[in-house]
Amino acid sequence: MPLSIGLFSNHQARAQGLEIFEGDKLVLTNGVSTIEGTSGGGIATWATIAGRETENGIGVSSHVTIVELPDYGWQSHGFAIGVANRIELSYARQNLDTRNVGEALGLGKGYTLNQDVYGAKLRLFGDLVYGATMVPQVSVGVEHKRNLDGPVAFAVGAGDDEGTDFTLSASKLLLEHSVLVSTTARFTNANQNGLLGFGNVNGKGYSLQFEGSVAYQLSRRAVLGAEYRSKPDNLGLGEDDWLDLFGAYAVTDNVTVTAAYADLGSVATFEDQRGAFLSAQLAF
Repeated sequence: MPLSIGLFSNHQARAQGLEIFEGDKLVLTNGVSTIEGTSGGGIATWATIAGRETENGIGVSSHVTIVELPDYGWQSHGFAIGVANRIELSYARQNLDTRNVGEALGLGKGYTLNQDVYGAKLRLFGDLVYGATMVPQVSVGVEHKRNLDGPVAFAVGAGDDEGTDFTLSASKLLLEHSVLVSTTARFTNANQNGLLGFGNVNGKGYSLQFEGSVAYQLSRRAVLGAEYRSKPDNLGLGEDDWLDLFGAYAVTDNVTVTAAYADLGSVATFEDQRGAFLSAQLAF
């Protein structure tokens, strides 16, 4: 039975110099899974490529993430495939449980908003770890988001129930200082990451947003850091920027757990949405 997601058999892969699920990236340098399924931090995309594969391999990762907030419950799960540490393909399903808020908004108690996110990322140049210190790994990405609750999105004033984000990321691990820095420019029209649709009925749409991350490696397996992500406010509901303080630990070379304090600000007019972010990733 092929173990290659339909691309190669193990025998064919070895014959072509490829290694499937036998990667040897430095621990944690493939990042963790973001809420959108791409590799990076929890809320910010990085220039990293998913999986533990190196330049002659094919890797894969999967994740489950929950965010517990005062008025909402967030859950996402998905997977990503990395090819030759050059190309990343990803998918994530996002679910937002509105709990009692759903009843207040007229949706019904416990109504859950759902969205599919399909991503692709290409490393353009540079290396996260190796090479000149001032030359980061740079990647370009695209994330197509399909909101599964279009009538709700339109009811709050969204202009569309589908949208596509475009990202340009630069990330570098400064080994001598045990510090990782990353920045991403995101061109997006998503409302609350797309769970409330895209743009608005008055034609307001795409804007350039910023994501930044910094992390300090306490040991080979443990990292502490912070992230920031700016957000548009197309619907005029007071959508706030996001930030988190996180810790990630590689239980094994293949299993990473992440815990964070996340501040998502106002979500659909309900303010002070701060709580716990928990995620587990399996990567090969």
